[in-house]
Amino acid sequence: MIKVLQGVKVLEQGTFITGPAAGMLLGDLGADVIKIEQPETGDPFRAFKGGLYSPHFQTYNRNKRSITLNTKNAEDLEVFDALIREADIYIQNFRPGAAERLNAGETRLREINPRLIYCAISGFGATGPAAGRPSYDTVAQAASGFLNLLVNPANPRVVGPAIADSLTGFYAAYGILGALHERNRTGVGRKVEVSMLEAMSHFNLDAFTHYYSAGEVMGPYSRPSVSQSYVLPCADGKWIALHMSSPEKFWQGLANAIERPDLFKDPRFASREARIEHQEVLIDVLGERFRLHPREIWCQRLEAEDVPHAPMYDTSEALEDPQARHLQLLVSGRHPTLGEFRTVRCPVSYDGERALEVVPPPLLGEHDVEVRQALQARHDQTGTAKTEA
Repeated sequence: MIKVLQGVKVLEQGTFITGPAAGMLLGDLGADVIKIEQPETGDPFRAFKGGLYSPHFQTYNRNKRSITLNTKNAEDLEVFDALIREADIYIQNFRPGAAERLNAGETRLREINPRLIYCAISGFGATGPAAGRPSYDTVAQAASGFLNLLVNPANPRVVGPAIADSLTGFYAAYGILGALHERNRTGVGRKVEVSMLEAMSHFNLDAFTHYYSAGEVMGPYSRPSVSQSYVLPCADGKWIALHMSSPEKFWQGLANAIERPDLFKDPRFASREARIEHQEVLIDVLGERFRLHPREIWCQRLEAEDVPHAPMYDTSEALEDPQARHLQLLVSGRHPTLGEFRTVRCPVSYDGERALEVVPPPLLGEHDVEVRQALQARHDQTGTAKTEA
């Protein structure tokens, strides 16, 4: 990894996705992230087929160390407080009020370390009529108006990955980095707060802008219609995606590729406005042509005509694409007991250097001894120095 945050110490007391995602992003940039977990069970996202190392947990917990602490226990609280004294950042994603019950509220931790950047992630915010409600990914997507843009009215069901959870983690890390930059100037920490509702509402900015500036309530097909986006099945059962936008050269290239050079002289398809109005008809026309050949042939033809396209890969295919392999998107690390761990690298490069190293997610309490011994060594060294002074 490219350690631009080397020397930054992060304590993450997160569960499921939002808090762990924020911690992972900082760890990907080289911060020393210690994940604080409940003894025996750990992060609930660990549970999987009788074990404590689920694929869900692995996704958001690389580049971290794990220590088990029950902060309601006096001895463990002493260790927790010692870690807080040394930390730059603390992250939690509990419901409002839960951190205080765990002796991890901002006021208490700020007394221990005034320089601490305290990040609190919630579902609906710390105050207000919905503050105490439970929130998960689908709930936040729905409350922000975003889910309404994804659900197909003809087959209404939730689709896709945990977008709200992951994006809230991104926004939290974004806020933390801003506070860290300021603290380097002022020496004073901040409380960083972000909720899933706020994060997804901001991510849904385009829909709100259309509503408040043009009075348009967008639906699932609004953007794909305007951007002229298509997914089309090919002869081999594989799919291809097109994003045609507005330049006429793309449309002429598409006409040439499908061997219908005069297609866009048809009044229904001759202009951007016409194509938007008659998109359903155009989908049928293009679908007919694309079913004639396998996907690989269409990729060759579209690339030759400089048409914006990509195979609609599934997970087993995407990272095997020559460009993905060239960019070294798939990286691996080796866990001392669990063996090889493969994942997608951090997408940010610095000075042309890619982040190709990754530390596999930790076992529960894997670093209990290591972290405690390091704390004790620093405590002994400080005590000795004071005695000699």
